[in-house]
Amino acid sequence: MASNLTKLAMCAVVAFGGMAMAQDQAPEAAAPAHEPVKAPPADAVKGTWDYFYKGQGQGPLLVEAKLCTKVDTEKDSPTKFECVTEVGPEGVKANTSVQVWQSYLVPQGDSIEDLMIQTKQGNVVRETKDVKIKGEGWRTRQWTGVRLGKAGDWTVTILRGDQVLKTINVKVL
Repeated sequence: MASNLTKLAMCAVVAFGGMAMAQDQAPEAAAPAHEPVKAPPADAVKGTWDYFYKGQGQGPLLVEAKLCTKVDTEKDSPTKFECVTEVGPEGVKANTSVQVWQSYLVPQGDSIEDLMIQTKQGNVVRETKDVKIKGEGWRTRQWTGVRLGKAGDWTVTILRGDQVLKTINVKVL
């Protein structure tokens, strides 16, 4: 089942990522040049539609997550609600606040209230924050601020109940 959900999530991003952003983006002429995207198979698109329209109660699909030092919140920006400055492999300085940027596919009309962001320094849990999302469109984006207070190896984990959706490792200098 997990592999089918993963395929659905990937197809949703490929097939509908541009559609979800169309209302946020400037006219096509102002969009940056990019490589053509391969069209997903029709059955994958149908599966994504079915999940969005009929998958109520099955939970969210985490499509993408990353640590960012900047999320674009400018009203008319072509990158509105996107992570524009991702934390690189070199890490961040101690006491840096970062955003845990997440993108989900949530069945239409569902409200998800059992997501959490947990930060650990080594094996010590430093912070846990609740996250709530709603299925209001093809792509639900959420960013949650966390503080990485001390030097060392940290992990940022996105959880749904006791299920780990994604773990991101980060060096704090």
